[in-house]
Amino acid sequence: MPERWTRERRLEHTRSLLLDAAEDVFAEKGFAPATLDDIAHAAGYTKGAIYKHFATKEELFLAVSDRYWRRYFDNFAEVMAAADQVGARERDEIAARWRQLSHDRGAEHAALGHEFTLYLLRNPDARERVAGKRSEVVDRLAAFIVEGVDRLGGTLTIPATSFAQVLIATSDAIVLSSELDGIDLYRPIVDMYTSAIKLP
Repeated sequence: MPERWTRERRLEHTRSLLLDAAEDVFAEKGFAPATLDDIAHAAGYTKGAIYKHFATKEELFLAVSDRYWRRYFDNFAEVMAAADQVGARERDEIAARWRQLSHDRGAEHAALGHEFTLYLLRNPDARERVAGKRSEVVDRLAAFIVEGVDRLGGTLTIPATSFAQVLIATSDAIVLSSELDGIDLYRPIVDMYTSAIKLP
């Protein structure tokens, strides 16, 4: 007998399809030119379906970004879960995961992060609307960092929130620079990040 979908499961499925479509449309067209109609069409839904889940285009973009960061956390959490140190092998593996994740998403996604930042700088009202969500991502990343460093028995040489903000501010830039200049900056930046962790 086929499994019956609950209302909650159907809503979650629709939300996931909308996020997939939004990620593709934003990456293809850019944040400002992409419309909710474009996204609804790509997902096979009406614009009304988007408004059931997201109040504004900015909120939809932040949900796409939030999902990206969750995947980012999960990838690195998987690498770090088995680590009892952050030696050369672990740093190589973190860099390799990051590189693969970036290649899978494409440079357009990293460029989109910069485009959205510019949009927020030019639109103070939008910046105010999404400030809470951006802080949430920083707080979640900071908690993830603290948990990982504690598990390794280490200490941070800078505040966890500052570390999280630096990671977020530099992540897309590393992807774009590596892509544009044909150089691999993933391992050097991982070394720089881990230099802020003092291990026993």
